Order: sequence, then structure tokens, then C-alpha cells
Amino acid sequence: MRVLIITGDKKFFASPRFALQAAQVERLEVVYWGHGSMWPIRYVDISKFQPDVITVQDPFWRGFFAWWIARRIGARLNIQVHTDLFAQDSPKRFMAMARFVLRRADSVRVVSEKIKQQVERAGVTAPIRVLPIYIDVSRFNNIVRHPSKSDLLGKTILWVGRFEDEKDPLLALEVIKKVPGAKLIMLGAGSLQGRLQAEVARFNLAKDVELPGWQDPAAYLAQVDVVLCTSRHESYGASIIEALAAGVPVVAPDVGVAREAGAEIVERSNLAQKVIEVLTSGQRGELKLQLPSAQEWAKQWKETL
Repeated sequence: MRVLIITGDKKFFASPRFALQAAQVERLEVVYWGHGSMWPIRYVDISKFQPDVITVQDPFWRGFFAWWIARRIGARLNIQVHTDLFAQDSPKRFMAMARFVLRRADSVRVVSEKIKQQVERAGVTAPIRVLPIYIDVSRFNNIVRHPSKSDLLGKTILWVGRFEDEKDPLLALEVIKKVPGAKLIMLGAGSLQGRLQAEVARFNLAKDVELPGWQDPAAYLAQVDVVLCTSRHESYGASIIEALAAGVPVVAPDVGVAREAGAEIVERSNLAQKVIEVLTSGQRGELKLQLPSAQEWAKQWKETL
């Protein structure tokens, strides 16, 4: 089987799943089409490659382009859905495009049961398979935790993600204001970093909030007491998976894979209250999803095509 992947992930070639996928097929070609790239057709000679399957990582513009190429050359079309199709801030024109593309797919892969239900409601009749994003959780399973032993004083909340509107990092500051005696560590970077720093200074939170930039969360998961997610929506939620695999409880809105994975789900307005409940109870996190091994994941990926 010859497969063409159209991706918006610049780091795709460096990810472990690239080698796993390439080993499953006769030939794998990958085209990056994202910010700063040109029209993708110039990067691969379709007439010489002649893929059997074109798979694309979203049902929007990349999906529309993949449908056009697949129809032209007679290849099968596989659409991957990694995002909340019905996020409140998604433009209606994108939803119309997603329905158009998905209804013309030969097969669909989604990363959670939640997204599968959304795709089914969009009127898709093609086979839909659930296969989560590949995450090697083994290094998180073996973390030895040393959380704080007090009720709230000295407890630590961890937040991980991009400092962008969809992740709503500013809401994490509102939460820490309502959790007396606790500390907040925010791992990440992004366009809202300056505003975050200004808000920390404005509300005299310098002793309560740390912004160390992007760091490996594994070292922090050994010491924190809870992971907080404030996202408006999530495509998946790798940080949620990693935290629960390490035994750290997660408090989150019903976004991405949070509910299926085993996070404590609450409305965004009640995040602080739930964080306090989790911290005072001293509960552990538990990953409720059964994630496939690397080889099993690769095998299932091939089957989704």
C-alpha cells in the first residue's frame, strides 16, 4: 500500500509515529501544508507516486484538497479528525466544509469516542475507527510521586500548554486566586505570555505563580498535586493522558479526551472549587483509557486506512 499523508504538523517527521507508520506500508510520503508553506501539490509528484490512499489530518482545507486529489487520481480518501468539530468558536463555514469532506471519505479515523459521536451526527456513512494519538506513557507510569502532605498550604497545581486563547491560560490565574496557600506552575509559551506576566504582577502573584517556559512535564509530575486544564476546547489532550498515567489527578472541563481518560470534569466556572476538593482529599489520578503499544498502534493505524 502506498500512502500520502498531508499534515499541518511541522514536527511530524521527528515524531515516533512517523517511523511506526512507515514500517506498515510499502511507501509513505508526507507533505507539510501549514503556516508558511506553499500550495502542497508542488512538493510531491502525484503522477509518479500514485498513492493508493491519501490521508489528511483534518477535514477542513487540507481535507478538501485531499478529496480533490483523491478524486482526480482514483485514490481512497482517509480523513483523520483530531479536533472538536462543534467547538463554540469554530466558524460555521468550517463546519460546512467538514461535513462536505467527511461525507465523501472512504474511511474516517477519530482520536476519541466523543469525536466519533460528532462525526456520526454529521451524517457520515463511511467506516469510523477510534484510534488515539500515539503517546508512550511508559515513562510516566514509572514516576515516583512526592506530593505535598498538607491540606492546601504548599500544594502545587500544574498547568501545561500553549499560552493562546483556546487554552485560556488567564483562567488558571483566576483559579489560583481562589486556592489559598497553593502554588501554580505553568509550563508553556505563546502570544499571551506578556499578558500573563502583567496579570501576575498586577495581582501580586509572583510568589504563587511560576512561568518556567516549555519544560519536560515528567520531572514536575513527580511533585505536583493536581493538573489543571482550562482549555475552551482540545483536539485530544496529551498532557491529560500523561498526568493520569503518572497518578496525578486532573481537573478539566469536558474537552478532548478528558472525560474518557478519567479526569475530574466540571464546568469552567467551578474549576477552583473542584481543585480545592481534589487537593484536600489527596486523591490519585487514574488513567482509564487502555492505550495500545507502539506496534499495536501502528497495526491499528494501517487498518484505519
